[in-house]
Amino acid sequence: MKTWDKMTDLSSSSFFSDFGLLLYLEELNKEEFKKFKLLLKDEAMGAGDCLIPWAEVKKAKREDLANLMKKHYSGEQAWDVALKLLGKMNLKDLYERAKAEINWAAQTMGPDNTRAGEAQDDQETVLGDGTEYRIQIQEKFCIMRNRKCLLGEPKDFRHEIAEESGELLEQLFDVDVKTGEQPQTVVLQGAAGVGKTTLVRKALLDWAQGNLFHQKFTYIFYLNAREINQLRERSFVQMISKDWPSTEGPIERIMSQPNSLLFIIDSFDELNFAFEEPEFALCEDWTQVHPVSFLMSSLLRKVMLPESSLLVTTRLTACKKLKPLLKSQHSVELLGMSEDAREEYIYQFFEDKKLALQVLDLLRNNEMLFSMCKVPLVCWVICTCLAQQMQKGGDIRLTCKTTTALFTCYISSLFTQVDGSCPNLPNQTQLKRLCHLAAKGVWTMTHVFYRDNLRKYGLTKSDVSVFLDINILQKDIEYENCYEFTHLHIQEFFAAMFYMLKDSWGTTNCPSQSFEDLKLLLESNSLRDPHLMQMKCFLFGLLNEDRVKQLEETFNCKMSLEIKWKILQWMKILGKSEYFSSQLECLELFHCLYESQDEAFISQAMRYLQKVVIDIYGKTHLIVSSFCLKHCQGLQTIKLSVVFEKMLNLSSPAETCLESCGLTVAGCQDLSLALTSNKKLTHLCLADNNLGDDGLKLVSDALKHPQCILQSLVLRRCHFTSLSGEHLSSSLLYNKRLTHLDLGSNWLQDEGVKLLCDVFRHPSCNLQELELMGCVLTSACCQDLASAILNNPNLRSLDLGNNDLQDDGVKILYEALRHPNCNIQKLGLAYCGLTSFCCQDLSSTLSSNQRLIKINLTQNTLGCEGIMKLCEGLMSPECKLQVLGLCKEAFDAEAQKLLEAVQVSNPHLVIKQDCNDHNEEDGSWWQCF
Repeated sequence: MKTWDKMTDLSSSSFFSDFGLLLYLEELNKEEFKKFKLLLKDEAMGAGDCLIPWAEVKKAKREDLANLMKKHYSGEQAWDVALKLLGKMNLKDLYERAKAEINWAAQTMGPDNTRAGEAQDDQETVLGDGTEYRIQIQEKFCIMRNRKCLLGEPKDFRHEIAEESGELLEQLFDVDVKTGEQPQTVVLQGAAGVGKTTLVRKALLDWAQGNLFHQKFTYIFYLNAREINQLRERSFVQMISKDWPSTEGPIERIMSQPNSLLFIIDSFDELNFAFEEPEFALCEDWTQVHPVSFLMSSLLRKVMLPESSLLVTTRLTACKKLKPLLKSQHSVELLGMSEDAREEYIYQFFEDKKLALQVLDLLRNNEMLFSMCKVPLVCWVICTCLAQQMQKGGDIRLTCKTTTALFTCYISSLFTQVDGSCPNLPNQTQLKRLCHLAAKGVWTMTHVFYRDNLRKYGLTKSDVSVFLDINILQKDIEYENCYEFTHLHIQEFFAAMFYMLKDSWGTTNCPSQSFEDLKLLLESNSLRDPHLMQMKCFLFGLLNEDRVKQLEETFNCKMSLEIKWKILQWMKILGKSEYFSSQLECLELFHCLYESQDEAFISQAMRYLQKVVIDIYGKTHLIVSSFCLKHCQGLQTIKLSVVFEKMLNLSSPAETCLESCGLTVAGCQDLSLALTSNKKLTHLCLADNNLGDDGLKLVSDALKHPQCILQSLVLRRCHFTSLSGEHLSSSLLYNKRLTHLDLGSNWLQDEGVKLLCDVFRHPSCNLQELELMGCVLTSACCQDLASAILNNPNLRSLDLGNNDLQDDGVKILYEALRHPNCNIQKLGLAYCGLTSFCCQDLSSTLSSNQRLIKINLTQNTLGCEGIMKLCEGLMSPECKLQVLGLCKEAFDAEAQKLLEAVQVSNPHLVIKQDCNDHNEEDGSWWQCF
């Protein structure tokens, strides 16, 4: 070998210090050299301090890398590291030759160098099944992460956000406490650009580095929709073999243990498959060749590899398509940047803190824009646009007025360079084709376009390059032939322009397609067509004459406002329709009209409406409704309900009471948003609101979110049933902050409480105070409650008053209270149908329980016999009770004497029925003491 021949001509000293590393690096092929550098990076980081800057390692050639290693390590250390890395790469021949040469050099120079033998031990411990695959995954996805950078994004900003989501990743496949099983299918859903792909790739990298899922999954495979769409027929094992190193042996051997496999299916919403195959036609055999659509359907429906686990990412708009394919699923919504992260981003973008604060104030006043900033790229677009307006001396308050105004400014800016020159403008034909492509894509929820799609709409390679150059379109750097708009909102904007420009293009030979019908877009609504709402909003925004003039100058085209007349005709028909009366339709129409900021047009449109129904439950609703209603000249009937607003106030206090404020399920969507975005709210009272089971589900979903910091939640008399037990129990599995929960006076019944007890009995449940007064409970649920008392060390307070537990039920509870594991300090049993028959058990409990300090027994028929038994326990020196809820006057003279004697012997014990100003229904009795 060339390296060995050269070595023999050199002295040990010159070899060791000058040539040795380089000669061995020259023997590595291109792929091996890249792997060596990646492992060198990991080695340095693992030592706690990156000795060699990765940027230098990444671009270094072989000679440069040898010099870097000699510079940053001593001679012996450099060779120790090199040997270790060669061992990790399984280059045994090269490793053995290098070790032998170092031993020979050490003998020549002296006995100081004795580390080669230690390196052998390292090599033997790191080699093993899966090592090569993990290394290859690390190399591939580290390169992807470094290349995938958003326009103008602060360095590593998106990955910092992903790091913050580490806790979420760790919990994705946690065991379900209710079933005791690990979920097999997890769906990570969220809006476009919030970081779903970034997060699952981080999960894959963390697993490859041994930091995540190492006890759950032996192997993880990554399947991306864009790559899958370009495949035709093959076997499933061929699909996942693309990253499988030949040195690992046949991939088939690991498929025999599918329960240890995780398949990540990234961007389900981009898969171009109908998924209409009948289940009996699907394939179980992962070695058989089939169309990839069959393979993906078989995997998702658990026909193929049913024991394996799936992690699927999708946009929210595709959830309806995905849900029927899955046997069962655990869904997690990724909300994007938190309010704090958005604030940090804006301060990073604007170096001048005064400017940053000004922008923050403006964005907070426009909830829609500030919500859009959850997406890093959109946040950058908005900041860029506002910065440009500031430089021009423009009024950024007008730019922030509507989403259309802002995106019009941004898109116009793409056609003007910093030096004032203009890039190549698209001609009318190119613009027409792009808008046509965008509109069809929004209607069909298609956001990734392949060359065939582009050709279908007449977009040639040169046409596409025009839009690539100005960052309207972007080409996927990882998957060949894939193009997309730089963000979904950019596509939606050009889709709205399609309807503005369509009339000026005249007739075409092509048959009209359904999505071209303006009436269909106008009649769409957020419940049925959520994917069309932003395009519809942009369309109304483009009716503004200032916006039209700006775009005409930008694109050097003529835009017809004839569409205004068409919309007014539609409004005339709408005003006569008896079906147009729901608050949803009114609010969505008002949002669209507000977006136009054209008061003359709004006055014309509103004159056709005779009746409106509006529920205002947010600041935005109030703004758009008041703006439109002031132009209502012909209005005859208005039904207006202001549900609540203060929850969305960013400066709301830590404790908020919305008791009896008319809150219904309609307002719970914004309420759930407040619970995840408000960084101060820790105590919330929603008592006496008609939330129902649907409303409680929305609140429960918010409780699951890691950003919810609520500690106390009062849901007394909120009109929900046992169905809500499932929603609440699911949320309490994930919420680690909630310590006080009041569910009193709801129709939970035994079934609902049994579901909740599945969570309460789990030691990881942090709930400390639980109030279940008046929940229509019987003795049938007491065994479950007893189990919760015994197994949850955190539960300190339990109020079961006004439930028909009776003697049989409380005897089960008393038995649990006597157990040394029980930590209950306060127990409410008022009006539970108790008699003297349970008092002997209670007396025994009071004598043995060292933690119980308060118990409420009011409104029970204990009788004199019961009091006698009870007093035996109360007079025991082991009894630690401090407060006893009883009405002494309700008993005969003998019983009263016994109770007075107890108080004499134990002066620290308070026996009292109630405080004068306390209403039993409004909370736990013991709160008065």
